[in-house]
This record gives sequence, C-alpha cells and structure tokens, in this order.
Amino acid sequence: MLKPSADHPITVAPNESRVVVTVGGKVVADSANALTLREANYPPAQYIPRADVDFDLLERTDHSTYCPFKGDASYYSIRTGDGLAENAVWTYEAPHDAVAEIKDHVAFYPTKVDSIEER
Repeated sequence: MLKPSADHPITVAPNESRVVVTVGGKVVADSANALTLREANYPPAQYIPRADVDFDLLERTDHSTYCPFKGDASYYSIRTGDGLAENAVWTYEAPHDAVAEIKDHVAFYPTKVDSIEER
C-alpha cells in the first residue's frame, strides 16, 4: 500500500455541482452528493454515492483491479438498450484509509457512458 505524496497527490472533495450520468439515453446516476477525486496527472473522477445510482441497470462482473494508493476495485457493467457497456463502473468497497471517503461510492469510465455532466 502506498500513501499519497507530493510525487503522487490524491485529493477527495465534495463536488458542489449535481452530477448526472447517462447511458443509452437513460439516467444511471443523479447526485448532488458526488465526490471529486483528483489523482496525480489523471483526469478527475466523480465518485457517486451508491444510493444515487440505478443499480437495476448494473450487473456485477468478475473483473477486478488493484491500485496501490486506493485498494482493490470491483466492477459493474451497464445494461443498455443497445447491449452492455462492459466494466463501465468501478468501486472500492474497502478503500485504503487515505481515500476512505470513496467507500460506498461508484465511478464511471467517461469513454463507456454517454455523458457525465456537472450541472
């Protein structure tokens, strides 16, 4: 496990905007309580509380990844009218202490959804 540092900064802060995620013309997530995670040189990621996500459209997959800064990530695919957006959603169910705020939140790959809007 690595900790954020000056060489690899990570911040988590409340997003003051409403965040809406759409896929296949359907709203999959709509939240006024999203968190913005900024990590090193990566684009910011919006972490949305599970309560604000339509899990009826999600299917858990066997895919997983490991980040030494955040922990083990689990994945979901999104069922759309056009098919399946595979492994489009990730979540850290037991994140490392440095990013404990993202527990019970999910994030979406921008390239696998129609839009992630901050309104």
